[in-house]
Amino acid sequence: MTQTISKNRAWILAARPKTLPAASVAVLVGSALAIKDHKFSFVTSLFCLLCSFLIQIGTNFANDLFDHLKGSDTPDRVGPMRLLSSGHINPSEMKIALWITFGLAFLLGMYLVYVGGIPILVIGVLSIISGIIYTAGPYPLAYNGLGDVFSFVFFGVVGTMGTYFVNTMEVSWQAFIASIPVGSLVTAILVVNNYRDIDQDRAANKNTLAVIFGKKFSRIEYKLFIFAAFMVPLILFMDYRYSPWVFLPIVLAPLAFKMITLLSTLKGQELNRLLAMTAAFSSIFGFLLAIGIAL
Repeated sequence: MTQTISKNRAWILAARPKTLPAASVAVLVGSALAIKDHKFSFVTSLFCLLCSFLIQIGTNFANDLFDHLKGSDTPDRVGPMRLLSSGHINPSEMKIALWITFGLAFLLGMYLVYVGGIPILVIGVLSIISGIIYTAGPYPLAYNGLGDVFSFVFFGVVGTMGTYFVNTMEVSWQAFIASIPVGSLVTAILVVNNYRDIDQDRAANKNTLAVIFGKKFSRIEYKLFIFAAFMVPLILFMDYRYSPWVFLPIVLAPLAFKMITLLSTLKGQELNRLLAMTAAFSSIFGFLLAIGIAL
């Protein structure tokens, strides 16, 4: 039975607000690096954050729209409700919302282009295009095993290094290294999502890495992403002489072990709990890392 909700509530759910804290992590870490180098601009980082939110929401809208049009969302879905397949929003409305959201991201991004020049314009345009072709077009990334790569690159490396660049006008190896836990943990959220949906995705010919390589691969991938995140503070401390504050995220190690165990034991809708835990872990880890870098 389809749940009845208001139109406003439907749009809020379609935006998937629970994904926004994870989308902010790259900006937080990139800004922390700029603070460490005494080159931080609040206004510039604020525009980075707003653009990151809008690109995340636009990507969520695109996923809902094109998964619905491709028939990937079915009544058997075990994940959170999709608003098109449930009939609360129609495709025409979602298309308009999609273009408005990405359009706002582009307009706000013009300030960042003014600050950072043509490289930021290229990054912004590629980010928007990638958000659309994640599930759209003749070769959608999410349907061809490239969703994890997209997530790591754009919501990790590009977001962190881009924020650092527009604050400092510099490209830094430290910014790249600091982007690794950001990209790893954001992608770990996607790993849990695809692990949960493996049977439904296989039936819909949505070839995620979980579908291509199986559940054992996904469990290993999840462990590696979490391990990589915890290795970065050590690298920053040993190779770049960061202060011991950079080890703040270590307090999350017990939770990391629990999440790894849960991925092997939970099934079906139970995995929604792990999905929420991984999203929260990603946000808190990034926040602690940002504090550690800034200090």
